Amino acid sequence: MKEHLADDRRTSAIIHTVYKESGIEFRHSVVQDYGDSPVEYVLFHPRDGVLNPSTGTRNEIYQREAGVMFVDLAKGVLDQSGLDPSEITHVITVSCTGFFAPGPDFEIVQALGLSESTQRFHLGFMGCYAAFPALRMAHSFCEGDPHARVLIVSVELCTLHFQSTKELDHMIGAAIFGDGGAGLLVSGSPTANAPSLESESFANTITETGKKDMAWTIGDHGFDMILSSYVPDIIEANLEEALAPLFVQAGLSPTDITTWGLHPGGRSIVDKVEASLGLGAEQLEASRYVLANYGNMSSATVLFVLQRILASKDTREGDSVLGLAFGPGLSIESGLFRKRSLA
Repeated sequence: MKEHLADDRRTSAIIHTVYKESGIEFRHSVVQDYGDSPVEYVLFHPRDGVLNPSTGTRNEIYQREAGVMFVDLAKGVLDQSGLDPSEITHVITVSCTGFFAPGPDFEIVQALGLSESTQRFHLGFMGCYAAFPALRMAHSFCEGDPHARVLIVSVELCTLHFQSTKELDHMIGAAIFGDGGAGLLVSGSPTANAPSLESESFANTITETGKKDMAWTIGDHGFDMILSSYVPDIIEANLEEALAPLFVQAGLSPTDITTWGLHPGGRSIVDKVEASLGLGAEQLEASRYVLANYGNMSSATVLFVLQRILASKDTREGDSVLGLAFGPGLSIESGLFRKRSLA
């Protein structure tokens, strides 16, 4: 970023500080420019400098790369579940970083040989919190039908939307967003001899402030992300009120939560939540780990966090896990889960 954007000392200093304080060590991208031997140049050219591809060009790459990832993730989940393809009743796909039709839900049904009557849903352009609406939908399907088996797949290719400007919001976005995908199966009962998370309840709210501080629109040269530096403060100011309905419904208090599956939208967000709720460092270990190793992958990120919690030996049978994510609006989504051991 310094090489291509910092033609003055002030910008160089801002980039240096943003990256140094990000809490991120590694990120992943489908953009080959960041590799050793690119076959194509999308954002940066060694001779021509910063490129400014159209939204159409970026979306073509999204369709090519995300299409493969959606199917691969779905196959992985199905293989691990031990289910026959005919047992999958619903497919929910999630993404806010590209569009194509027939969509990824269609591609998954065909590639995995699922029934043509499989119910398909796509949640698009919701942002970082979208995994929770998907989980709520799946929860409702399984409550209504004990035989429901819901496949959820989220793929986000955030780095395709790099903006070559010196605006602080865009430089922050360029420093924290990465690409990634995650998949899971939701059913009325465990389907494999492996640990699982049992979903108990969900809650969502929209804050009175924040509509202009986190937003996501389609521009001529990629998707334009607004992520102001006030977002952590807005989350901190509204968090207690946003979580109250979930705790009332479950008859719990914040002190009853063993582990917090927080979407690490940025280091300052994790810091604010930890401080405002008086949490111990170990309660947010999974969130900081995912941030450090993958960055912010929009809707897929909290699924990475929940997977790490699920696999942790420190999380025991019956432990409570509170998942939490934020998105445009400013929207706050949460879900209460419990760790269950082998089926």
